[in-house]
Amino acid sequence: MIAKVQSYALSGLEGIAVTVETDVSKGIPSYDMVGLPDAAVKESKERVRSAIKNSALEFPLHRVTVNFAPAYVKKEGSAFDLPIAVSLLLANGVLECDTDGIVFFGELALNGDLRPVTGVLPSIISARDQGFKNFIVPKGNEREAGFIHGVNVYAAESLKEVVDHLSGYKKIEPTAPSDFVVGGEKENAKDLSFIKGQPIAKRALEVAVAGGHNILFVGPPGSGKTMLARAIPSVMPDMSFDEALEITKIHSVAGTLGKEGIVTERPFRSPHHTATTVSLCGGGSRSVHPGEISLAHGGVLFLDELPEYKRSSLESLRQPLEDGVITISRAGGTATYPASFMLCASMNPCPCGHYGSKKRRCTCLPNDIRKYRARISGPLLDRIDIQVEVDGVEYLDLLSEKREESSAEVKLRADRARRIQRERFDGTAVKTNAEMGEKETKAYCKLTAECELILKTAFESLNLSARARSRILKVARTIADLELSEDILPDHLYEAISYRTYGATLSVTD
Repeated sequence: MIAKVQSYALSGLEGIAVTVETDVSKGIPSYDMVGLPDAAVKESKERVRSAIKNSALEFPLHRVTVNFAPAYVKKEGSAFDLPIAVSLLLANGVLECDTDGIVFFGELALNGDLRPVTGVLPSIISARDQGFKNFIVPKGNEREAGFIHGVNVYAAESLKEVVDHLSGYKKIEPTAPSDFVVGGEKENAKDLSFIKGQPIAKRALEVAVAGGHNILFVGPPGSGKTMLARAIPSVMPDMSFDEALEITKIHSVAGTLGKEGIVTERPFRSPHHTATTVSLCGGGSRSVHPGEISLAHGGVLFLDELPEYKRSSLESLRQPLEDGVITISRAGGTATYPASFMLCASMNPCPCGHYGSKKRRCTCLPNDIRKYRARISGPLLDRIDIQVEVDGVEYLDLLSEKREESSAEVKLRADRARRIQRERFDGTAVKTNAEMGEKETKAYCKLTAECELILKTAFESLNLSARARSRILKVARTIADLELSEDILPDHLYEAISYRTYGATLSVTD
C-alpha cells in the first residue's frame, strides 16, 4: 500500500513542497530511502522505527520504501521524521485518516517525543502562500509558528499525540495566534547618556542611524569607540511586524531563535576579528547556512578593530553593502540570503593607536602606519558613508556633572527622520536614504548652484570617487531630514563632506 504525506524543504529562505511517499509491500524485510536525502534524513530510519515501537504502534515487517519527491531537491535535516512516521503508519494500515492539506514537521526522539526543528517559520510562510492552511509541528515550535496568521497550527508533544489527533480519538486544539509587542527596553545596549564628551562622534552616530548609513570610528584606544557602537541599538527605530518576520526567518533557519519565537530587537552582531570568511558570509560543507552578514539583516554588524580582520573576510562585505543581499555558492548548493544591515566599524589610526592624538605621541614608523592602513582596501572604505575621528576624553569631562543627551532623546529625532523617509519612498522597495539608487538620488538630492560648487570643490580637492559623491549626497539628505528641511542647504553639505575627509586622506596616503 502507498501513502503520501506533505512536508517542506528549504532552499535559502524559500520553502519547497516535498511529498513523502511510503510503500509497504510484501517481500524480504528492508527499509530503503530514495529522493536525495542527506545523512540526517537517512539516519531517521532508526529514529522512526524506535519511535513507532515505543509509542505502542506497529512497525511493518515488510519491504518499506520511502521516496521524497521531487527527487532533484536535496532533503536536509531531521524535520522529515514526523512525515515519514505518519506516512509509514498510513501505508501499513495502522492509521486510517485523510491527511490531504496537512503539512508535517518534526524530529522524533527514540521514545516517540517530538523535538523542535529549525526553519519552521519560513517553511510555513511558503506553504501558506501556496495554499496550505493546516500544520502539525512540535510543541517547541508552537510560539514561532503562532506568529503566522491565517493558518491552523497544531502543536504536538509526541507521535502518539499526532496519531490520536489524526484518528479523531483526541483532537489537538489549534495554537492561539501570538501577539507581536513593538518596542521595549533594548537588552545589553549602552545609553548615550553614559558616554562623556565626544559630541562630534555622537552627532555622526545620530546621522548614521537616521539614514541607515555605514559608519567608521577611528581613534586611539580607550576613546569610547566600542561604547559608541554598542549604543547604536538604543537609538535604532523599532521594528514593524513585517520586518520582525523577515529577520526571524533567517534566525529560524540558523537555529538561533529564543523562547519568544520571534526576533523582537534589531540584531547587533559583533563577530571576533578571527572569524573566518565562511562564518561571516555563511555556507558549510554539506549545506548553505546563513552567516553573520545575514544574521545582522535589519540591524547592525559591528566589526571592532577593523584592520585585524582577514582581507578576504572584509572584501566579502562588498556585495551585501551594495546590493543588500548575499549569494553563497558551496558544494552543498547555492542560496541567496537578505543582508541589508548598518555596518559599524572601529579602528586605531596606527599600530600603537596614537597617531594624530593630542594626548600621546605616536611611536610607529611611517611605513608601519601605511601598512596598517593598507589592510583596509580603498573600495571597502569608499562604501562607508561616515568616517569620523574620535580622540580621547579630557579628565575634567569625565568628572563633569553636565547632563548628556540620552538615547531616548536622540531616538526621537532619528525616528522622525525615518518617518519622513518612509513617506518619501512609499510604494517603493527603498526604506532609508542609504538605500537610494541613482534614480532616487537624482530626484530627492537636488542641489542649488551654490551647493553644486561646494561639492565640486570637495570632489576635486579630496580626490573623491563617483561613489563617494553619491554617498555624500545621501548623507546630506539625511542631515536635511533631521533638520526638517526640504532642501539640502550648504551647512548640510559641509557636514556630510566632513564625514568623508578621513577616507580621502587614507586614499591619498596609500
